[in-house]
Amino acid sequence: MQKVLVVDDSKSQQLLVSGLLKAIGLEVIRVEDGKTALNKLKEGENINLIIMDIVLPNKISGLDICRQIRNDQEYQQYKKVPIVFCSQKDQKFDIFWALRQGGNDYLTKPYSPTDLINIVRKYLDEAVTGENS
Repeated sequence: MQKVLVVDDSKSQQLLVSGLLKAIGLEVIRVEDGKTALNKLKEGENINLIIMDIVLPNKISGLDICRQIRNDQEYQQYKKVPIVFCSQKDQKFDIFWALRQGGNDYLTKPYSPTDLINIVRKYLDEAVTGENS
């Protein structure tokens, strides 16, 4: 079963995303901040996709996490794992910067459940077939 790490400080957002992903047969790990997310990755979980907010508590943002995953040897096994940002930050520069840091896609909150599911399927299907967009 494919596994998705959801990083968001909003419990309601975590539950919404988790419910949608579980409904399409995915396993979900939910964490509320950057430190917990990085610790979860250090445990060596087999993560197939990361869905992450940008603004997180405890001084580690989603952008910081993304940079660490893409650049630090410690997270080498996750270097190619797709990262989808989901944030209320809706300026073009915010989106550009998130993708520049290594994110694969960006959804602005609020988004439709269909949009989230389509993006998740896109990246998980690519992982299975080996295709790139």
